[in-house]
Amino acid sequence: MDPPLSLDASALRDTRLAMRLSLIFGVLMFLGKTTAYFFTGSAAILSDAAESVIHVVAVAFAAFSLRLSTRPADQRFLYGYERITFFSAGFEGAMIILAAGYIIYSAILKWIRGLEIQNLGFGTLVVLAAALINAALGWYLVRTGKRNHSLILEANGKHVLTDSWTSFGVVGGLSLVLLTGWKPLDPLCAIAVALNILWSGGHLVWRSVRGLMDYADPDTGRGLREKLDALCAELGLQYHGVRFRTTGYRILVEVHLLFPYDLPVGEAHRRATLLEEKLPALLTLPAEVITHLESLEDHSAVHREEHYTGKPA
Repeated sequence: MDPPLSLDASALRDTRLAMRLSLIFGVLMFLGKTTAYFFTGSAAILSDAAESVIHVVAVAFAAFSLRLSTRPADQRFLYGYERITFFSAGFEGAMIILAAGYIIYSAILKWIRGLEIQNLGFGTLVVLAAALINAALGWYLVRTGKRNHSLILEANGKHVLTDSWTSFGVVGGLSLVLLTGWKPLDPLCAIAVALNILWSGGHLVWRSVRGLMDYADPDTGRGLREKLDALCAELGLQYHGVRFRTTGYRILVEVHLLFPYDLPVGEAHRRATLLEEKLPALLTLPAEVITHLESLEDHSAVHREEHYTGKPA
């Protein structure tokens, strides 16, 4: 199946390769951390392994969402499937929050039942290796996601980086236990790590909600209007009623163009088509532009004042 126009073949290959690597390394990290937990009995390592379980589940859903999001529009979904990216980011954020809750629960339970820890040196080395690998992988995923305008991949990369920071925190806590011999540091470290990743999960959920609610980013709006001002001056047009929303990979723009009453319809349509063709090349995201042609002279008599002034804009 051909990818939609918003993603070229090279970007699609890069994004899918990155997602496959994330899934493979996620499974390997989970196996390594689980092994370390069985050898040590550490609550901190258990918390790290639990976060990895959530990560694998989230990556599997993200991989499905990525494949679905690149399908072209059809008769069932006329605007395409790209908005699944926001569901994926929200799901991943929710999984991070659930992982944090489980980490806190298991750490408290471990403290109540007794603190029996062994082979901490081995466990610390395993978690440190996982942290370094995840740091490199997370940076790669975020970089690839931003380059290809893939919120799914960027969210997954931030989740991997969260996993990395979790592991580094665990390494720090276990090192203190090794140095001091004070075992309560183990569950305390796990709880501190959980509180830290709550912010990351909440941020992803918030980004998902904003995307699904068609939040109009002020910076994007300012940039769009600057480009429209320049183009309309070049083409001899006036405009109002600008609206836009992002779908994950691209931006959809609607704008009303005002023409003199006596301008032939064919010429007005030609200028509108030129704007539709030129504007996407000036924007940072791939764009689809829809214009609505109106008469300048009697416009205020036909429409309400808020329509004429372009609110909402």
